[in-house]
Amino acid sequence: MPAVGTSWGRYPRAKQTVAPLHWRDEGLPDAEGSVLAYGNGRSYGDVCLNDGNTLLHTRGLDRYIAFDPASGILRCEAGVLFADILDFAVPQGWFLPVTPGTRYITVGGAIANDVHGKNHHVAGTFGEHLLRFELLRSDGRRLECSADENADLYAATIGGLGLTGVIVWAEFRLQRIASPWMAQETRRFGNLAEFFSLSAQSERDYAYTVAWIDCTARGDRFGRGIFYSANHAPANAAIAAPRQRRLSVPFTPPISLINGLSLSAFNELYFRRAHEGHEIVHYEPYFYPLDAIGEWNRIYGPRGFLQYQCVVPPAAAETATAELLRTIAASGSGSFLAVLKVFADRPAAGILSFPRAGTTLALDFPNRGAATFALLDRLDEITAAAGGAVYPAKDARMNGARFRQYFPRWQEMRGAIDPKFSSGFWRRVME
Repeated sequence: MPAVGTSWGRYPRAKQTVAPLHWRDEGLPDAEGSVLAYGNGRSYGDVCLNDGNTLLHTRGLDRYIAFDPASGILRCEAGVLFADILDFAVPQGWFLPVTPGTRYITVGGAIANDVHGKNHHVAGTFGEHLLRFELLRSDGRRLECSADENADLYAATIGGLGLTGVIVWAEFRLQRIASPWMAQETRRFGNLAEFFSLSAQSERDYAYTVAWIDCTARGDRFGRGIFYSANHAPANAAIAAPRQRRLSVPFTPPISLINGLSLSAFNELYFRRAHEGHEIVHYEPYFYPLDAIGEWNRIYGPRGFLQYQCVVPPAAAETATAELLRTIAASGSGSFLAVLKVFADRPAAGILSFPRAGTTLALDFPNRGAATFALLDRLDEITAAAGGAVYPAKDARMNGARFRQYFPRWQEMRGAIDPKFSSGFWRRVME
């Protein structure tokens, strides 16, 4: 079934054949060229695209296999969405151990990109909670992988960008919670020094921390933002707090609605309207604010957008983050949801795992062609000079030299990659 597809950023476009997978005991279909597993398409660039070749659509692998309500260990097929797990687990007093900013990703995608969330300082990445999985290789072998069995493929598949084969099912441990509510603290900060101080304080008391930062601010407003900290609330904290209201962007406008004027206005309003203090909120608006807006990627217009997420090491964090933000503000481009977070110093779960000790900044840029790519090249120069890295799951344009600098263990992947598997991203950074 030939199809033209995009990732969530709607750039680049790729023409590929789509072959759906439905049953975990079926083999891989015959296909000319290379193949790549595709979940729900929530990666931003081309790690989930395979232009001119075949995508193995895994959403049909959407069944639960086993769940132990005493230990919280869940085994499910790789096409199950995080949203489905939450609907199943939260009423039973369990929650995802790690979750990114959308719940509409598959378990297989979470492993392939070794996703992280607001609790990296206490829980690390999703791969750290992965007990085992089954990997289907193109030669028909089915390999159960864990830290003790096929450990090389286990480490290569976590964060391995889908290149080692199809993850058929996975087993991981959920975390116990008492209620679906979050005890949240909201605080404004006026500059980056205040952000780093708040982060250090909050990480001692809160399991989840993240900040929104005004990427348009200059002068005495430069580095301002809002810091959100939260813990899962106790059972007696349950109140009639609203769940997420669902809206949707019904069509793609002819041009991007994100521009310098709309960004400045939005950021000023967002900063001023923040309610400081403590409150009880439902987990949905805390973890997944953008999930409340269906098809929100359409607001960037027909050319789509590019997300840039980098991490810079602690020694350079304040200086490099400031330089990144000044460069973004001067460009007149940027994102209405710019996220700033400090990663802990934890061993990487996988060979190509992105999180590492340091500060991570993530934001979206409307695709304005050459000007946008030139801006991202400048951000790369700052990130690389600081000894940082860019997240492949969010990337659509880094070159091979940068990738090899950001991920010095890349050569360890060579023996683990399935010879039939490839992606637009991998060909770009390898060729």
